[in-house]
Amino acid sequence: MSNVEKIRAKLGSIGTDALLVTSGVNLQYVTGLGSMEGAALITKEGAYFFTDGRYIEVAERDIEKGYQVSIIDRMRRYPEAIGEVMRKVGAQSLAFEDQYMTVASFENWKEKLGFEMKPAGNIIGELRASKSEEEIATMIKAQRIAEKALDDMLGIIKPGIAEVEIAAEIGYRMRKYGAAGESFNTIAVSGPNSSLPHGVPGERKVQDGDFVTMDFGCKYHGYCSDMTRTVAVGHVTDEMKKVYETVLAAQLAGIAVSKAGVPGEVIDSAARKVITDAGYGEYFGHSYGHSLGLEIHEAPNAAQGVKTPMPEGAVVSAEPGIYLPGKFGVRIEDVVVMRGDGAEVITKAPKQLIIL
Repeated sequence: MSNVEKIRAKLGSIGTDALLVTSGVNLQYVTGLGSMEGAALITKEGAYFFTDGRYIEVAERDIEKGYQVSIIDRMRRYPEAIGEVMRKVGAQSLAFEDQYMTVASFENWKEKLGFEMKPAGNIIGELRASKSEEEIATMIKAQRIAEKALDDMLGIIKPGIAEVEIAAEIGYRMRKYGAAGESFNTIAVSGPNSSLPHGVPGERKVQDGDFVTMDFGCKYHGYCSDMTRTVAVGHVTDEMKKVYETVLAAQLAGIAVSKAGVPGEVIDSAARKVITDAGYGEYFGHSYGHSLGLEIHEAPNAAQGVKTPMPEGAVVSAEPGIYLPGKFGVRIEDVVVMRGDGAEVITKAPKQLIIL
């Protein structure tokens, strides 16, 4: 069943005749087209895509089967073109992406369309939560690109290199190996800065005895990868080694209980217990993991209080951490696919403590 057919089957549940899609990520999901401006209309009988002259040739060539493609211009804008189709097919109401559309855009569409507009809720998000094998294969390719960049970095990081240089090198190497860009702004922090879970790379230079935490990912055909590795430079103290081993044990505990049907809070609790039992519970302040796909942060999450069972095919990060303020921090992040019989770890980079 295609993504359009899946959406069409859900239209009745929100009491509407059609769905309007304008956000970039959902447009790619429903049309297969990436990095393109336009609007899609999915009705109970058909699917329509509208774009301007900049993209029309690519749209006609690459769009998923089953779409009727139309060009818009200054005299026939999106609301007019979509209104024509609505009247032609006898549709009375239209669902819109309330999680993406701004209030100003909604008011503009409503005024110009003249049709009842209803919130679509999370019908596309629920579908996107469970990835197809094709989507998973694309995310694995993105992950392999990031891992090649990491391999390079292990030969580059040394005392004297600045955090901003590490971040820049990672971004360059991911593009060099085929990425369309970064999934998010690369985190590369060292020494006491590594205690900042989302620290911003600065001018600080790596020193002997530092931990260096790198959290990064890339986009490949629209899909994200995400990984974190913490490496040591020169040597480690007993405390650094203990913290690293505790984080790794926590991650493995979370992965061990991860599978389709397990609530996110159960996965988080399994990892959190390891860290708490080791005496570092107060230094693990974020959740165990989040889903990812066309966006770097999707749902459902593996977090405290999340009772939503993981759907089959969900792609979720596994990233516990311990952060000792003013001293250092450690985070280790893999990405797993939720299968019925367990978690498939698609991250292949080594996780043992590396001392450069």
